[in-house]
Order: sequence, then C-alpha cells, then structure tokens
Amino acid sequence: MNNIYAEILKRVENNEALTLKTEFTGSEGIMAESLKKTLAPYEPHTDMRGRCFADVTFEESDDGHSVAGEPFSPPERLIVLGAGHIALPVCEFAAKSGFEVYVCDDRPSFANEGRFPDAAQVLCDSFENCIRQLKITSYDYIVIITRGHTHDADCLREIFKGTQPAYLGLIGSRRRVKGLLEMLLAEGCPKEYMDRICTPIGLDIGAVTPGEIAISILAELVAYKRLPEHSKDGVRCCNDSDVELSVIKYLAENRDPKAIVTVIETKGSTPREAGAKMAVSPRGEVTGSIGGGCSEGAVIRNAVDIIGTGRYMVVDIDLTGEVAESDGMVCGGTMKVLVEDGAEN
Repeated sequence: MNNIYAEILKRVENNEALTLKTEFTGSEGIMAESLKKTLAPYEPHTDMRGRCFADVTFEESDDGHSVAGEPFSPPERLIVLGAGHIALPVCEFAAKSGFEVYVCDDRPSFANEGRFPDAAQVLCDSFENCIRQLKITSYDYIVIITRGHTHDADCLREIFKGTQPAYLGLIGSRRRVKGLLEMLLAEGCPKEYMDRICTPIGLDIGAVTPGEIAISILAELVAYKRLPEHSKDGVRCCNDSDVELSVIKYLAENRDPKAIVTVIETKGSTPREAGAKMAVSPRGEVTGSIGGGCSEGAVIRNAVDIIGTGRYMVVDIDLTGEVAESDGMVCGGTMKVLVEDGAEN
C-alpha cells in the first residue's frame, strides 16, 4: 500500500502546497470500508478582514458522513546570513520553533556544524554563492546579520535577483541601514523589494543581549508566519494548521506498526489546535503530541488498542471543568480527535 505521508512529504519538499482530505462515516469503523484519504489542491480562504488563511477544516453531515481537510505547505526555511554571536541563539530558538535553519558565512571558524548543531545545514562560502545554492522560494524566511554592511549589500543584491522570500529582515542602526538602502536604490535595485525589508529587525522589546535580540527576531518571524497582517505586502497566505513537519517525516519514513492520532477540530481554549498529530507505537511511545496531560494519555491507550485492527475511531476530549482541573491545565475547550491504525496509511 502506498504511504500517503511519503507523497505529502515529497510534494511539500518540492515546494508544493496541498490538502489531505480524510472522509469517514460514523464515530468508528473499518478503514478499508468507511475511511478514504485523498490529496487535493491547497484551499486557503479569506476572512472578513481580508486576511488569507489555510487551516484545518471539518464538516459533519446529519447522516454521519465527515470530511476533514488538513493543509500542508512547504517547510519554512530560515536562512541566517551571518554566523556571528547573534546567529547562535537565533538558530537554536528557530529550530525549536519548527523552522529548518540554514546558516551561511564565509568564515570557516564561524560557519561549522560544531557551532550550530541545530541547523539543518551550515554553508561556508561567499554569501552570494550560498544564496544561489539555497535557491530562495516564496516560503523562505531570511535574516541578514552579517558582520558589516558591505556584506549586507552583497546579500541584498543577490536576493533581489530572484524570487522574493516571505520574510526578509536586516539588522543594523536606522542611520546605517538608511544609507545602505539609498545606495542600493541608486544602483537600480527595485524599491518595492526594499520596502519589504524588516528593519530594524525584530519586535521592539528593548532587547540588548544576543539572546534577547534573538528572541525579538524570532517573535517577528512567528508573527509573519501566523499573522498575515504583519506581512509587508499584506497578501501572504498563512497556514494555520498546528501540524509539525517532523511528525509527517516520521510517518513517511517509519514502517513499524503504529497508530496515527490527529486533532481534527477544536473549540474554545485547548493545548493544541486542529492539525496537531502524533504517532503511537504498540508500547505507547509517541512521536509528536496533541497537548499532553491525562487526556492525551487516554487517547494513547485507545491508539495502542487500535494498532493492527485496521480500524479507526473518533474520540471527543472535554477539557472543561473537572477534566481540565485534574490535568492541571487551564483550558476550557473541547477537541475532536481521529485515531487510525497506521498500517492502513
């Protein structure tokens, strides 16, 4: 049987956005008879404020037929141009927040894997060559934190030649950055590209130390990722799913018996949002999470029981009142979770 998650991973790594449609009947059943998965086009929508979102959808009809739609978009690469002291915490924090981090510098003593263990790749070459090798896409985030504006200018000239990233941030004082951009404008660089640069970089939290500056930068990156109104051009579409690409990679590559657990709908305050996914082994070991606590523990037991049965079930988790109190969580919402035998995917 084809692994649908392997196909999803292949397509998003080729910079394609798509939607996984899961159709099923009733709250439980045999997957081969009552559950079907298909890949469909990406389906963003626009809210009343004109913001573009692609989020998990769930529709349930009166006859018990349900359809869940999970959006998947290409990995969010964070390209860090400059491997100095600020780059260290930027790489660490960004990797822990779900970005695939690529660090670039022309100094071997700075650009090496020993300094950046959390990076997906460390490139040691001229900044222009690094940018060419990485082949920037519209899903990428770029942070320019080189050791001087000569290198900043080299980076911007090369970036302006190709596809523009989702985010482009530049560190430096207002005065020095103003002079740099005026120079590039005089050279003929497109003004509309320069208008999209976030500078001073990061949210204004009064950051001083490298760690604090990294936090301010990452906060701005997350705002661009999750809040379309932070986009300089105002038209970028945000994927609002709570899915972690690391879980999709695990499902694509791991052939061992497992159950797949997916949050398909949430209401109110919940520890994870729709799209959160985890894999559960026969021993109850998990990859990913749907929020932790006793509620996740109960779902894990259901997942272990379903492995090898070829079945699926829908579990409703109530985090209001006494349930939330017993978990020590201040939530107050509900979650609808689909549990499937992973052998059927």
